[in-house]
Amino acid sequence: MTSIGIIPARYASTRFPAKPLAMLGGQTVIERVYHQVEGVVDSVAVATDDERIRQAVEAFGGRAVMTSVHHKSGTDRVYEAYELLGEEHDIVVNIQGDEPFIQASQIEALLQCFDDEQTHIATLVKPFATADGLAALQNPNSPKVVIDDHRRALYFSRSVIPFVRGLEPGQWLSTQTFYKHIGLYAYRPEVLRHITSLPQSPLEMAESLEQLRWLQAGYTIRVGVTQTETIGIDTPDDLRRAEDFLRRQSGGA
Repeated sequence: MTSIGIIPARYASTRFPAKPLAMLGGQTVIERVYHQVEGVVDSVAVATDDERIRQAVEAFGGRAVMTSVHHKSGTDRVYEAYELLGEEHDIVVNIQGDEPFIQASQIEALLQCFDDEQTHIATLVKPFATADGLAALQNPNSPKVVIDDHRRALYFSRSVIPFVRGLEPGQWLSTQTFYKHIGLYAYRPEVLRHITSLPQSPLEMAESLEQLRWLQAGYTIRVGVTQTETIGIDTPDDLRRAEDFLRRQSGGA
């Protein structure tokens, strides 16, 4: 099977405008994401709605495609880019443009989900550790997932799922495995085409989680498991934490 990685990257962001072009260790965030993906998939492209991002990507030798400014989700932008590129692949990987430390093993875990012909969509989860603490588990900005015995997603929620009856919340992490959802997706092209035409579903609107639209429509979402923590950049404070992480990686003070 062949795969293409498409990185949606918008210039406008309420919490961090121009985030893809922010500098991180001497490179832009989008350049770091691009280089992390190269060599893991067969083809890579950035899908953007801003000329400044396109120029920045092409300046480091990357490939970019201009997409509509009206998309409501990265999934919609990825589909338009896939159509515009005109390539045929078995798997389309949607790679967040604000994940500069994404690992090859994480993308490979997604791709392996498609060894099962029944997989329509794949995504990634990471088990919560006891050391993460209850506050991290209860954070509504960190969606949780419950999965079945075949690693298929049963439900995604901003609430803590499952609820552990009979135990105090402080005991939950030591008695139950909870999964944190990591917003990395892969799709079969025909599935991607269809899900971008679906109207919002009641579950999606209730939780503000796009993937619930797909579950409610009956699609199978296979889950890859990673033990590697991701460092997404949503705010300038996140960028500072990423700089600190990069220094530690390189052995700096």
